[in-house]
Amino acid sequence: MGGRGSGRRPSYAGKDTTEDSLPLDIRRLQRAGALSPGRICRWRWTVNDHVRASIQIRADVWQVVLTYAYTAHQQPAERIRQTVMLETTPCTLGGRRSWFRCPTCARRVAVIYGAGRLFACRQCKQLAYGSQSENADDRASRRADRLRKQLGWEPGILNGPGGRPKGMHFQIYARLSAEHDALVEVMLHGMAKRLGMLNGRLSEIRRQINGEP
Repeated sequence: MGGRGSGRRPSYAGKDTTEDSLPLDIRRLQRAGALSPGRICRWRWTVNDHVRASIQIRADVWQVVLTYAYTAHQQPAERIRQTVMLETTPCTLGGRRSWFRCPTCARRVAVIYGAGRLFACRQCKQLAYGSQSENADDRASRRADRLRKQLGWEPGILNGPGGRPKGMHFQIYARLSAEHDALVEVMLHGMAKRLGMLNGRLSEIRRQINGEP
């Protein structure tokens, strides 16, 4: 699995976050038809339209086989072949829902995470949700970037707003653009507040160094 372990984000309470890992969501696999018995497909994780990592998935009736290359600590790539059992349960309105059985604890889960050498559930990998470590302006920044992607704008608020995407209704564009601008205001306010706190702390340290009251 190329790229795992690079570009890591700050952890929450000493834990890695789900955003640091490679989530494999069985609901997305099912919608993509990747769970049809006998099917072999390539599953990819992307960041800003660039492939971060990929694995091969081979589906059988009650299991999937994940095949990928794993590299850690500048060691040669290791080829991993991991089998993950599947289970289905009936839905309230008919049909059946698929689940993974966590390869470590055997719990029924919808998502397993590629954090480390093998995939397992969030609890077994001791992963925190990234949102647990976010403050208001962090959340605003993340939501603003999501809107920029929806609008087809270049990522990052420092790049400024783009134009209305071709084919997007003006009212939808106006609503999304206004929401983006409001989020940017929240983000900038938070940044200014943190900068003010930092400047205040630096001034206090200078006074202590100079022996000032």
